[in-house]
Amino acid sequence: MDSLQKLCSTLEPLLRRVVGEEVERVLAKLTPAKVGFRSSPKRIQGSDSRSLRLQFRNKLALPLFTGSKVEGEQGSAIHVVLQDASTGQVVAVGAESSAKLEVVVLEGDFSADDEEDWPQEDFENHEVRERDGKRPLLTGELFVTLKDGVGTLGELTFTDNSSWIRSRKFRLGVKISSGYCEGLRIREAKTEPFTVKDHRGECKSPNFKQ
Repeated sequence: MDSLQKLCSTLEPLLRRVVGEEVERVLAKLTPAKVGFRSSPKRIQGSDSRSLRLQFRNKLALPLFTGSKVEGEQGSAIHVVLQDASTGQVVAVGAESSAKLEVVVLEGDFSADDEEDWPQEDFENHEVRERDGKRPLLTGELFVTLKDGVGTLGELTFTDNSSWIRSRKFRLGVKISSGYCEGLRIREAKTEPFTVKDHRGECKSPNFKQ
């Protein structure tokens, strides 16, 4: 009996060490999986970044003439909104929801699909400036500030017709003004293409209002 007790006393530390090493080895295998499992929500959250875009909410009243106010259909104000591209919902919170926008004139043949996220360079390469020796092509309130993700364009007037550019049509565009939302890509907005005619031909238009 004494011999058996001595044997047990001798083996006990050895068994404890072997069992301890085996437990540590098993835990070492399980730990990376647990860490990976816990970190997966962070990876999902990081990849769930919103795709933001500007969008015109209503269409322009046509035809357009030089010197006449640019308006929405039926004389309404022209609204632009900041949207989450994946849901179409207006983004009403955050710094971007109160950003300053710039109104520009675009070539009518800038035909990128309105659902696409085109590169900023493509948009800017289609911007139109006035002809040499002419007044600024678009005059009036060229900047608008979003409020809760919605902006209303002010008074705008074309000073020149659209017959001199390759497509013979313009578009209005809006983009984030320089110095706002830096580091955040917000896709620009554009209207449908339209023709701008000289004011002197306005009376000949069947839609001319007295």
